[in-house]
Amino acid sequence: MNLSEAREVRQPLGLPNHWPATLHPGVLGGLDLPTPFLATDLAMIAERLRRFAGALPQVQPFYAVKCNSAPEVLNTVAEHASSFEVASLGELRMLQELGVNPGDVLYSNTVKPASHVVGAAEAGVWRFAADSEDELGKIARCAPGSAVYIRVRVDDSTSVFPLSRKFGAEAQEARALLLMARELGLEPYGLTFHVGSQCVATSAWVQAIASMGRVMRQLSDDGIRITMLNMGGGFPARYDGPVPSIDDIGDTVNRALDGLLPYQPSLIAAEPGRHIVAESAVMVASVLGREQRAGEDWIYLDVSAYHGLIETHQTVGQWRYPLWTSRHDHGVAAHVPFTVTGPTCDSADTMFYGAPLPCTMAEGDRVFIASAGAYTLSYASHFNGFPPPRPFFVGT
Repeated sequence: MNLSEAREVRQPLGLPNHWPATLHPGVLGGLDLPTPFLATDLAMIAERLRRFAGALPQVQPFYAVKCNSAPEVLNTVAEHASSFEVASLGELRMLQELGVNPGDVLYSNTVKPASHVVGAAEAGVWRFAADSEDELGKIARCAPGSAVYIRVRVDDSTSVFPLSRKFGAEAQEARALLLMARELGLEPYGLTFHVGSQCVATSAWVQAIASMGRVMRQLSDDGIRITMLNMGGGFPARYDGPVPSIDDIGDTVNRALDGLLPYQPSLIAAEPGRHIVAESAVMVASVLGREQRAGEDWIYLDVSAYHGLIETHQTVGQWRYPLWTSRHDHGVAAHVPFTVTGPTCDSADTMFYGAPLPCTMAEGDRVFIASAGAYTLSYASHFNGFPPPRPFFVGT
């Protein structure tokens, strides 16, 4: 079976409908590539960008480089009129190597090394995030005259990965910080927020935008009219269960932007990452062995949490990627719960608990892990001497 034929293949019983046709297990199982590898459909990334633009026509996407910084992915994003958000000078350098104009980039990490601020400003970045007086002072010292946008803490309790403990000023502090920015000779450019990674409630955006509207009204009294409202990330991807579609999110956000703000900033931005790339890729791993431990069935894969699947650790084994196998009897054999672990000598290096897989699983079988395009290659290491997954691309 080749890639073009895969689009016509009927999905096997039980295979999720959102599994990319070009990354069908029948196709990936036939590739003569050593495992582990991460197969990505770049055409699907382009389609996600188009759908994002269609659902949120008022919003300019700035793709979050940290989510997946493979050059092929970044080039695909750049080709579709999207810009980028970076969290370090190293990420900016990646973009420069691809010919991206630093002047179009947002630097949204709120606590940055001074040397990174200097380097980014020298390269042409002129917009920096902050959420504290110290950071404003650093930006004024290292990139005088720059534009700053203040990250405001919002309710992120409906996300899988809340971020508000580490980032964000309280709403009442944001006003004072933008006033301070003006006093420091910086441009009080905007406000930004983040509803948490993998947000599953559209109401979170409504509450956050309403909060931004209140701050904007207060700033108007101070003679400050912001240029940018940045909604950050949090747009979800589909893993093992339904999430709000980008069209549903768009309907909610568009109404909130039109009804809850005192005026429309010139730039309404967002920093999607996971939503754009997660579902575009499938991780392919091989079974190294099968064991029984205290009455439990275990399989050992040649990929681990430390080689791209760290989000299973961050959620204590509750991050559920869709799984399929190369077993010819996958759709008919009885499924039993497996503990799925990695190849390293770290006893905590286990990704899935109670994963239903064919009872016939054996050494040499392959396991296909879908929705694996986000925060896999970026996190992957060489821990214990095992190499990270090799990237493989289709749809070019």
